[in-house]
Amino acid sequence: MANINDFKAKLAGGGARANQFKVTMPFPGYAQVGGEIEDLAFLCTATSIPSMTVANINVPFRGRAIKIAGDRTIPSWSITVLNDTNFKLRNAFERWQNGINNMTDNEGLTNPVDYQVDAFVDHLDRNGNNIKSYTLRGLFPTEIGGIDLSMGETTEIETFGVTFEYQYFETNTTT
Repeated sequence: MANINDFKAKLAGGGARANQFKVTMPFPGYAQVGGEIEDLAFLCTATSIPSMTVANINVPFRGRAIKIAGDRTIPSWSITVLNDTNFKLRNAFERWQNGINNMTDNEGLTNPVDYQVDAFVDHLDRNGNNIKSYTLRGLFPTEIGGIDLSMGETTEIETFGVTFEYQYFETNTTT
């Protein structure tokens, strides 16, 4: 019969911790003012390991559906960012999106190479060592969330969300 010591032996490293992560991404050249990559590594307060789905295709055969693997889909990916008083990251994301589609004339970059980047999510152990890496290929922001303001009493630092689309991801264990 299993006991607590058997359980502890199976939970390597005490288990992966959801609060031990780092997000880094270069901003396209036109969106940069300098230091965004390092700032994002510190000020990104929430994200997720990217998810994926392989859909199934039902193929009818004599009154029964045979399930066959279909296409893989990659859903959107989001981050939450602490806002500093310089709005450094917020401004960089706004410039990035404006390069894709300019607010004033509805024009923008047409070559994906000019506005897509690779982003990195590193899951860390309690000592800051990388235990799992994800590279999101061909990423670009599709939504920059609003920042709630209120005259009520608050002690919270502003945050905003950013939602991205990307082509696919690779990990340090699969490609």
